[in-house]
Amino acid sequence: MAALTLREVLDLDPVRASEPELLAGHGALDRPVRWVHSSEVYEGANFLDGGELLLTNGFGLTDADEEVRRRYVRELAARGAAGLAVEVGRSLPQMPAEVVDEAGRLGLPLLAMHRVVPFVRITEAANRAIVARGLSVRSVVRPWGDDHTAALLADLADRAALNQPEVEARSALAGFHPGPGARLIGVSVHGTREVGAVDWAVRLLGGAAVLRAPFPGDVLALLALPGGGFGSGDPIRAVQEAFRTAADAGLTVAVGHAVDAGSGWLRWSDTLRAARTTLELALTVPAAEPSVPDGPLVTSARALALERELTRGGIDTNRDRLARLVQHTLGPLLAWEAAHPSDLVRTLEVHLRHGCSPTRTAALLHIGRQSLYQRLERIESLLGLEIGDPDLLGELLAAACAHRVVRGMGAASVRGLRTVA
Repeated sequence: MAALTLREVLDLDPVRASEPELLAGHGALDRPVRWVHSSEVYEGANFLDGGELLLTNGFGLTDADEEVRRRYVRELAARGAAGLAVEVGRSLPQMPAEVVDEAGRLGLPLLAMHRVVPFVRITEAANRAIVARGLSVRSVVRPWGDDHTAALLADLADRAALNQPEVEARSALAGFHPGPGARLIGVSVHGTREVGAVDWAVRLLGGAAVLRAPFPGDVLALLALPGGGFGSGDPIRAVQEAFRTAADAGLTVAVGHAVDAGSGWLRWSDTLRAARTTLELALTVPAAEPSVPDGPLVTSARALALERELTRGGIDTNRDRLARLVQHTLGPLLAWEAAHPSDLVRTLEVHLRHGCSPTRTAALLHIGRQSLYQRLERIESLLGLEIGDPDLLGELLAAACAHRVVRGMGAASVRGLRTVA
């Protein structure tokens, strides 16, 4: 199927409502239109790549002399513009004769729009139509076939070359309409190719808007939670609790960051990428705490924030650096554990992660407080430091986490997994 033509763009309702009059370029109506832009300045040719229809209110042409106006048309034609549409009757009382003459000489379609229609209505309708036509063309070669939702999620997760109008248009085509102030959260589910858990979670969340599709390794979803829908509550925790109820035992669910729907497509991409990275870490790196949930494992990007930072850039980039960090900081503990059955490194990490609370640490490790005190004394003796020293907390926690990550990296290499951020 061919690209959308200028003739087809002119037949769109918002364009027809502007009462367009074709003044030049009658023989070029079947040229393809790649995108529709609007500009209030006559230097608009500077940001064109070719194939665009440019909309302007003509303000930049009102006080320009004849040669400037002709040069403006020549520049548009030289950049391969599909056409020029000028609003007449407000800023520009009528189309200048030299603009009509130059456009006719160069074969550039020139439109006079005699009725005011907000340009955003025209660009939105036209660009949605362009995207829809493009997806129809690409669907025959894309691995996702005609599943526009899967194609969009894949492009966002892979941070493909996109732009905001295209993402918005493709989202609308997929029926995804985040409301004003909505918070977007990426989710990645491992262990199934069914989207039922996502749909159930959405119902538990009050019918949040959602994009979801199955992929070879996981089910990927982008949830839109209504702005203010949780009051002062935490949307990440709300999503996690919904999946703890909706997901079957044995599934692993990773939740990305919460981002504003209006913050741009790169932030949409960020939360999806964070969900996928977190999922891979959850599958690769041993958990910090020994308890195993009875139901699904549901975690989040912020719960594994340190693991994500330690592996940023991938396994090969970080393996040696992390091994050096572990050996430098925890070497004596590792030597002791190699010679004596013990659990000192994990005890240290759990203790640090829970604010050095003996009660909480002992409960999580399923040991008595006295046994915990003996372990902590052994750790301090071997390392020659005080665990509660504020200057050491960051280094000790990073090293203990890195120890788990390095162990997970070895297992991941055997299983063919990869850890990236």
